[in-house]
Amino acid sequence: MINPVNGSPKYPFTLTPLPFAYDALEPFIDATTMQIHHEKHHQAYITNLNAALEPHPELHDFSIEKLLRQCNELPVAIRQTVHDQGGGHLHHQLFWENLKPGATGVEPGGRLAQAIVRDFGSYFAFKKKFVEVGAKHFGSGWVFLAADASGRLEILSRSDHDNILLESKSTLLINDLWEHAYYLKYRNNRADYLNAFWNVVDWDSVNQRLENLRTTKEPLLLVR
Repeated sequence: MINPVNGSPKYPFTLTPLPFAYDALEPFIDATTMQIHHEKHHQAYITNLNAALEPHPELHDFSIEKLLRQCNELPVAIRQTVHDQGGGHLHHQLFWENLKPGATGVEPGGRLAQAIVRDFGSYFAFKKKFVEVGAKHFGSGWVFLAADASGRLEILSRSDHDNILLESKSTLLINDLWEHAYYLKYRNNRADYLNAFWNVVDWDSVNQRLENLRTTKEPLLLVR
């Protein structure tokens, strides 16, 4: 776990090994999808991001969050690349940290459960809305359980690798809406994939992000 004082990982960014086998989330997410998603798609974002940053040593001490927050101030030649490839890296790292084998039937607890009831009425209503927003999203992108600086929760979707950091929002929970995340198993049935997601959510990590936001105002990545 990252010490909040030291912040998130910096250049050169690396692919974090998953803390479980690729088949550990079966039958909800298949092993082939997990391996290709992690080793190929996520690694490609990291490789491309590092290549863009290599000739800019003045940026090597930036965390991924800082790079994306200040993306509009970066050199024009790499601005779009950092937005796309850096966004892909951050979103995937957050996504992996959401996942946990054997989570079937587990519901959030603690402050997160209280916040969900406060802002959505119930855990059931929250899940229903999260799935609806993700299923209705047009094209590739991500669906978020987000929090503002006060800790108020909302469900958002964004296209491609547009991130919510520039909106002063923080990601607590995220699910991947790109077809490579689900198409081998679910084909075009995105809603089935979104409903299966609840069986692999690591609510402890989501709770930890909310706690980080409450104490440090920054829901830092949990692993290097």
